[in-house]
Amino acid sequence: MAMSDESGIELVPTAPWEGPLLVATDVVAGYVPEVNILNGCNLTLFEGELVGIIGPNGAGKSTFLKALFGLIPIRSGTIVLRGEDITGKRAHALVSRGLGYVPQNDNVFARLTVQENLEMGLYQQPHRFAERFDFVCELFPLLGQRRGQRAGSLSGGERQMVAMGRALMMDPSVLLLDEPSAGLSPAYQDEVFIRCRQINEAGVSIVMVEQNARRCLQICHRGFVLDQGRNLYTGSGDELLNDPKVVELYLGTLDKAR
Repeated sequence: MAMSDESGIELVPTAPWEGPLLVATDVVAGYVPEVNILNGCNLTLFEGELVGIIGPNGAGKSTFLKALFGLIPIRSGTIVLRGEDITGKRAHALVSRGLGYVPQNDNVFARLTVQENLEMGLYQQPHRFAERFDFVCELFPLLGQRRGQRAGSLSGGERQMVAMGRALMMDPSVLLLDEPSAGLSPAYQDEVFIRCRQINEAGVSIVMVEQNARRCLQICHRGFVLDQGRNLYTGSGDELLNDPKVVELYLGTLDKAR
């Protein structure tokens, strides 16, 4: 049963669930009327999984995440979270249902401190701040050390930690990550991928869009290859890494583009 906090925001408990956590079926969506970016995308995410989405630039990867998180209108198809049809629901309602999202760009409040950024992530349940802050700082100790520092003064990799930490403050069951390694140094890219695995091992299921396709497939349980808004290949990370067609058509091209 849904509940509301003192602000009147609906809070939906994430009780144990058997079956797929998140299912997207034949999703068609776009930004401009009558121009589709997604042309029938499908995705299934199970409890405890880390799923990677790769593909060339313009394939619709980031658009797919935005559609899952209610940021763009879905023209047809369905999205189901824990058995509930969430197609068309707004982002704030999805956060209360256990869905978190970290965008690629502009993902921190630069003028706010690290702690204030994390507080913004928990605006629906501010009374849980101490508990969730401790959890996030176990994953990202640097955030505890820099809690009073303005986010805009941090490095790109550190800001990415703040963005991921803020999304984790509401204790999501599913975390959507859009290009978490984009624009980072090789050292911080490795750090981000390590943190993604740790977040997943802590009980958060992840859907990650990544341009660093090879590294993404190395850490994910299953992968999807998107091209022109459609699923072309699906398999385990190892299967896709060793699929000659995927290697020829995508991994070589994407590695050169990095």
